[in-house]
Amino acid sequence: MRAIVTGQVGVDKGAYLDAVQEEARKNGIDVKVCHIGQMMYAEAPDVPKGRILNLPISRLNTLRRAVFKEVLKIADKHEHVIVNTHATFRWRHGLFSAFDYDQMKEFNADVYLSLMDNAETVHHRLSTDHEIDHTLKDIMMWREEETLATEILANILRGHGHFFVVSRGRGQMTSKTAYRLIFEREKRKKVYPSFPMSHVMDLPDTLREIDAFRAQLAEHFITFDPGDVDEFVLHLQATKAKEAGQETLEVDTPFGKTTFSTDEVLQISGDIMGQIYARDFKMVDQSDMIVSLVPELPNGKPALSSGVERELHHAFEGGKEVYVVWACRGIPSPFITETANKVFKSLDEASAYFRQKGYIK
Repeated sequence: MRAIVTGQVGVDKGAYLDAVQEEARKNGIDVKVCHIGQMMYAEAPDVPKGRILNLPISRLNTLRRAVFKEVLKIADKHEHVIVNTHATFRWRHGLFSAFDYDQMKEFNADVYLSLMDNAETVHHRLSTDHEIDHTLKDIMMWREEETLATEILANILRGHGHFFVVSRGRGQMTSKTAYRLIFEREKRKKVYPSFPMSHVMDLPDTLREIDAFRAQLAEHFITFDPGDVDEFVLHLQATKAKEAGQETLEVDTPFGKTTFSTDEVLQISGDIMGQIYARDFKMVDQSDMIVSLVPELPNGKPALSSGVERELHHAFEGGKEVYVVWACRGIPSPFITETANKVFKSLDEASAYFRQKGYIK
């Protein structure tokens, strides 16, 4: 099995793929991970750490080709190889490709993954681990460029169905998601978990119910969880800070708090909304089925958001299997029942059905 994994600078693919490699070893699979960036620095010891993109574009291209030639030799000796690389770079040379088509064609990857993370987390890594001038707008733009270039490459070389967007994000199962996509795509169903997000943020009991739903699906399936990268929270925080007259706001990241200019965050609000819309539909499209949880609000009404309804309808029109866990007392409308393969009263009932279907072993 051969895989190409890309992602914008600041996603920290290296540590992520180390976790994927460890997961493979636990399952008796010996996989070789080739980190193109590390190999290029080893090939050019005269280049100081973090400054390789300052090289003339001609030397950079020659260096990259030499390293990938070594990757091809490694791939001939190992059954399973994962290549950690970039699809694009935007640097002082402008926007340019980070791969050579002929070498990618020769490598002939089985699967292409584009890894992404929350903008505030990427910003923190860029600020602490790299010497890169950037704004939040840059981060949003680099993400789109990297994802699109990887998808185009995958579609040209292998056709539809070999490219996947994977969120590193806040979830605890995301390294298993990549492992399963690479090694278990034929054994497990790919699932998009759908659930209300923005209007239940202040309901701890409902959030616990949703987290249990997400965890149970992630245990058994390959899940593309929209909650793993959710910058709508960042947008809401900036909006509230602006209304309160605050010029800055503190944001939680996995590494602690980070301070942003309120106006800088608000400048990417349009990017946040547009990318959520496009990314969530993309993840539905790359799934086999959608499983949606509709919990009950404290007032007894179903927590059915417009986003969930759109996702269900999009999945139905895309020919996906559509399942709804209607965990509330109200009766679902025809717009739910007529677009769902099956409606369950609880997650346990859904799990029993999936076991019966052979989806859960």
